[in-house]
Amino acid sequence: MSEEETAQTLLQDQFPFLAGKISIQRARRIWAEVPAESVRQVFDFAVDRLKFNQLCTITGLDEGENLAVIYHLAREIGATLNLHTVVPKANPVLYTVSDRFPAADCYERELVDLLGFKVEGLPPGHRYPLPDNWPAGQFPLRKDWDAAILEGIPDKESDNA
Repeated sequence: MSEEETAQTLLQDQFPFLAGKISIQRARRIWAEVPAESVRQVFDFAVDRLKFNQLCTITGLDEGENLAVIYHLAREIGATLNLHTVVPKANPVLYTVSDRFPAADCYERELVDLLGFKVEGLPPGHRYPLPDNWPAGQFPLRKDWDAAILEGIPDKESDNA
């Protein structure tokens, strides 16, 4: 049994609701569709028990009615586990993983600024990557966002002139 098949089996044994939701895309690439209410539990198991102990990045997506997040985790030997979860766009709440990986703070702030996620447990901090004068409620990576909202908002360079 390959390393990927072993990880798939261990995930399905621990979380029976993942049966049929895990695929091996190619060698060393595992994908799992995880319900939002279980993502932190699966995430912790993958880090603690399966030794996917490197957070590569977190990707946010607008999937129409829903927003999605992919947590990209890796093992030292190069295998990656991608945990994909979906939340309703009307209430896009996630729970931080910055307590496990402090660098997740940056990725989670991007999810907040660019897609409008609410990340529970994210420590207070500066906005990232948008400027402080960015209009509230405007999320530029959402498919329905209209860039016309930016007309009349001074940029930082013209503020300093």
